Amino acid sequence: MAAVAEISVDSAAATKLDSNAKPDTEFNVQKLVDMFTKLNPLAKEFVPSSHSHNHLRHLSSNQFYPNNFLVKPSDNDNYSNNRRRRNNFNQGRRLNGRVHKAQREDSIRRTVYVSDIDQHVTEERLAALFSSCGQVIDCRICGDTHSILRFAFVEFADERGARAALNLGGTVLGYYPVRVLPSKTAILPVNPTFLPRSDDEREMCSRTVYCTNIDKKISQAEVKNFFETACGEVTRLRLLGDHVHSTRIAFVEFAIAESAIFALGCSGMLLGTQPIRVSPSKTPVRPRIAHPMSC
Repeated sequence: MAAVAEISVDSAAATKLDSNAKPDTEFNVQKLVDMFTKLNPLAKEFVPSSHSHNHLRHLSSNQFYPNNFLVKPSDNDNYSNNRRRRNNFNQGRRLNGRVHKAQREDSIRRTVYVSDIDQHVTEERLAALFSSCGQVIDCRICGDTHSILRFAFVEFADERGARAALNLGGTVLGYYPVRVLPSKTAILPVNPTFLPRSDDEREMCSRTVYCTNIDKKISQAEVKNFFETACGEVTRLRLLGDHVHSTRIAFVEFAIAESAIFALGCSGMLLGTQPIRVSPSKTPVRPRIAHPMSC
């Protein structure tokens, strides 16, 4: 009996010692966890062959930390990236604004303002007068063709031409001496895609006039009837307008060039309630391209 009791005591003591130690299973699991934390999840041997390169590139766009676990960028990172992009955009916009301002100021320095222009003087004749001062790259005559209150802007290739043009003030062109002053504004450039592309389109321009200050209540049919009654057959007319401007504009193409010349004399005449302004067109009236209807 004493031997049996001794064996029981030894067994109980062994059981108590074993209860304080960790089971073998728990120890093995912990070893596996420690091993896996040291592995790279993007290592070649761990990436299934079914995954494409695009998937790997997508993974690489995320961030990795020293423990090699994949972590999504935080909201702070996204905020910083978005703010950086906005700053870059604003800086680019300010830079473009400064470039455009510098270009406009350069154009103004190369431009002169000419007033008291005879009603019979054309843009070609005015440009020919100032070509002795330097290369003329643009010439625009504005105002009522029935009065000497017409004015023009002449732009040169360089500032020397504009300075030399000031000396032509007082030169008689037609019946009146012109006045020449430095310009305070630049000539608004014509979109080059609208300019004539061929001899046929240049001929179309000679038969076309540009009409402004058209009453918004006037229809296209009324504009066409006005010019056909006063000048001759109209072959094409385009009436344009928007919600910003209080009046509309039109390009009127005649069958013959003589009708376009007569139309220039209509400047100042009432069309509806507004006196229209008519000038030679620098662009042809191209036919609209009809888009095929989808089935």
